[in-house]
Formats: sequence, C-alpha cells, structure tokens
Amino acid sequence: MHDLNRIALNGLRAIEAVGRLGSLNAAAAELGVTPGALSQRISRTEAQLGQPVFHRSAQGLRPTETGALIVARLSRGMAELAAAVALADPLQDDVLNISAAPLFASRWLIWRLPRFQAAHPDIRVRIEPSVQMAMPGLGGIDIALRVGRGDWPGLRSEKMLDQRVMPVCAPALAARIREPADLLSLPVIRENDRLQGWREWLAPHGLSPGDLRDGPEYADGGICVDAAISGQGLFMAWETLAADPLADGRLSAPLPGRAETGQGYWFVTATQGRRKPAIARFRDWLRRELRHGPDHSLRLS
Repeated sequence: MHDLNRIALNGLRAIEAVGRLGSLNAAAAELGVTPGALSQRISRTEAQLGQPVFHRSAQGLRPTETGALIVARLSRGMAELAAAVALADPLQDDVLNISAAPLFASRWLIWRLPRFQAAHPDIRVRIEPSVQMAMPGLGGIDIALRVGRGDWPGLRSEKMLDQRVMPVCAPALAARIREPADLLSLPVIRENDRLQGWREWLAPHGLSPGDLRDGPEYADGGICVDAAISGQGLFMAWETLAADPLADGRLSAPLPGRAETGQGYWFVTATQGRRKPAIARFRDWLRRELRHGPDHSLRLS
C-alpha cells in the first residue's frame, strides 16, 4: 500500500479508462477532461511508475504487455472502489443504470421496457446508449448489454441469446424470391461497405458474397433496416433488429434458415461488490423477452 503514496489516483483512473475503452477520446469523455489533459496525465503516471503502460502509434494507444496486466488489475480495483462508495447510498437499490449499444437500445429494448416497468413498478430503469463498452461497477453503471463473444476481462458475462442473421427485404421484393439463387438478382444493402453475415448464410447453399449485386450503402444498421423496409434491396439483419418490422409485416424473410455469427447477446455485470436485487429481476425478464417474446420470433431452435 505504501507504493500508492507516490502515484496520483487520477493518473491510475486515466490509465484504466483508456485501457478499458481503447480510446483516448472515449476515456476523456467518461472522465470529463480533454484528450490533451488526459494524455498528459497518463504520461506523468507512466513516469511515476517508471515504465510505459501504452504503445503510441498513429492508431492510438495500445497497452504494453505489462500495461495490459496493470489495466486488468486497475479495472478490478476501480470496481471495488465504486462498490464501496455504493454502500453509502442504499436508496439507489431501486434504480438500474443500464449501458446498451444505441442500435439495440433504440430498435429493440426501448419498445419492450414498458412491460418490465409494468411488472416491476418499484424499479426505475435508466438507459445510457453508448458505442463504447461501459464498465459495470464504474460510473454508476449496473449492467452493460452488449453483442460480442463475452470476452471482457474482469467482468461477469452471461449469454442471453446467440446472435443469428437472415436476409430480409420489403414484401414486394420477397414475392420475387423462391430459392437462394434468386437473391443474386436483387440489390444488396451494405453497412459501411460490409457484407456481414452473408458468407455464413450463403455458404450452405453453395453461394458466396462475391456473387451478390451492388446496392446502397449506409453507415448505420438501423438505417439499413429502414432501407430494406422502403424496398431498396436485401439486408442481412440481426434477428433482434428485424423482429418488430417482421412481426408487423413491414419486412419479410423470404427464405428459411438463420445463420450463426459466432457472437451473442450478453448481460454483463461487475464480478465483485454488492449486487442490487433488481439486477437479477431485470436479467430474468430480459432472458424471457429475448427467447420467448410475444411473437416468438427470437426463440432458439
């Protein structure tokens, strides 16, 4: 503990935030300082530690081998500090602060939250949309809802659902599709020039993404879904994003079959510290919604 006297706590917070978020700008925003000030804080702390924690490059800051070990332990330590502070505020047990990817929050979660609120009127839910992975236990965040492989060190990750994709389009276009080869005659909507999920879906049918036609390109998956609804072409959509427009008839899935992406929907919480009872209640509700929603469109097979 004596060694801590020579290291400024705000410098350790800076290292932990940059290492966890993978971005100087994101860490600066979380800590409420400018990127320049944060960079100087990290440099001073590295000098105090006696060795660099990050590699500097044109792509940004990347932890050194030792730096990665330091960041992992700092994250666990910061979570413990946050849990200790939370013990002084027991009245917050009725509030859940949830970080979620903006697209998942706006296209799926927000439309189902009224059901949770009706079942649990004593719990207040606050949604914080964030592209960056939030650290449960820090910054007041109780839960992070993320798509990925569940490999977030120092956190408890519970898989809610496997992520699966399928081609979708407007009903008028779907009427022209009878077999997988028919997809090759229609324009394909791309997200950031990517054909994510197409290889996995096409391979069992002896087809490849190289066989697909060009189509409009957008920088957001939600806009791509809207483009498909408007009849601009085919889009390889996540089941969650397409669930509601499929249920109300704005979209069609013209062919059977869902492709596994190797990723999943994860319920991420802190590994240490006191857990609010409301966390388990929200987890159980979310699991039911994802797997057995009213339209059963996401039920695992």
